[in-house]
Amino acid sequence: MKRRPTQAVVLAGGRGTRLRPLTDTRPKPMVEFHGKPFLAYIVEMLREQGFERVLMLLGYLPEVIIDHFGDGSEFGIAIEYDVTGADDLTAFRVDHARDRLDERFLLLYCDNYWPMRMDAMWEAYVDSGAAGQITVYSNVDGYTRDSVIVGGDGFVEVFDRARTTPGLSGVEISYAILERDAVLPLVADRDLLFEEAVYPALSARRQLGAFVSDHRYYSVGGHDRLAETSAFFARNPAIILDRDGVLNERPPRAQYVRRPEEFVWLDGSLEALRLFAASGWRVLVVSNQAGIGRGVMSARDLEAVHARMRADAEADGGRIDAIYHCPHDWEAGCDCRKPRPGMLFQAQREHRLDLTRTWFVGDDDRDRMAADAAGCRFTFVTPELSLLDVAREILSQSPAHASPADVAG
Repeated sequence: MKRRPTQAVVLAGGRGTRLRPLTDTRPKPMVEFHGKPFLAYIVEMLREQGFERVLMLLGYLPEVIIDHFGDGSEFGIAIEYDVTGADDLTAFRVDHARDRLDERFLLLYCDNYWPMRMDAMWEAYVDSGAAGQITVYSNVDGYTRDSVIVGGDGFVEVFDRARTTPGLSGVEISYAILERDAVLPLVADRDLLFEEAVYPALSARRQLGAFVSDHRYYSVGGHDRLAETSAFFARNPAIILDRDGVLNERPPRAQYVRRPEEFVWLDGSLEALRLFAASGWRVLVVSNQAGIGRGVMSARDLEAVHARMRADAEADGGRIDAIYHCPHDWEAGCDCRKPRPGMLFQAQREHRLDLTRTWFVGDDDRDRMAADAAGCRFTFVTPELSLLDVAREILSQSPAHASPADVAG
């Protein structure tokens, strides 16, 4: 049995020239968002995901990072450092630290933050039997330039950092699980980036797996990314709700709420929306609406229903910030119909959510399965547990925001 890694290795030695003048006096991962360095968000996530030790590979202005993090005791995780020259490439940095690497470790870039799901990553890695596994952002929204081709078996077929190969789809963002003894022999040429030295070679041997995610990552690599990253790290709270059976009475199977007058609020749901609004939470609704694809209602019919729903919520002091719906028939095979998580990832990108910190509230197994696929926290509404009950419980766990008792009136 392979042992899950407990060491994370962070490549944090570059000059960060694209971020000048911010990096004239500090390394790029020390650029602050909401009073905290970018790198601190990464360290905190590693601790939350069960890592015990961090090895930072430093070069440019290493004292800035060392002075801030020290031995890691204030962050609840042990931190060590390996310092080389500011202009050394990452293959050299990793090779220089070879005696300090665990048998198996997680490798990260210091300028990418992606809400890691280590349990799911580790399960995929063990099942693959690969010598290494990278994390790939699917890039369905064209957020950046593609750099890989992942086969249907989950193995990387092409890794092309130069991005010249036809048919590239997805971008490697590190968060790589690596076997020390499999990768170190590949970094004999120290004048390369680590990923250029290692990943094409592993791919050619069919030894490089891919954990593909639709969850957007956030970066401190250039000025063009800073506003998006700042909005993400603001962590403004949001709740994602299913519609039928959570907000309103669910119609019988194969029937649909086709007109505003057929929309009947469930007891307590309007008050729950009022509590979320008063606590500063955004409310996002995701709903399967196969009646459109089946031809029993139109998109205009649905718009009228949702206009009524929003108007009722606002009249009662609540708010619905966005509504996402899947219009496709049951067997359409789309990515948006729950239990697939497409609508959740669309909401994530548009509202800069961290889905690993976001609740999704539903009333059936399709909702739960979509939440699991997206990495959301999930809870059920039932005949015995209303949305109001759920709202009170969730809000009571969020001390940074007003409690239900403060806003119930």
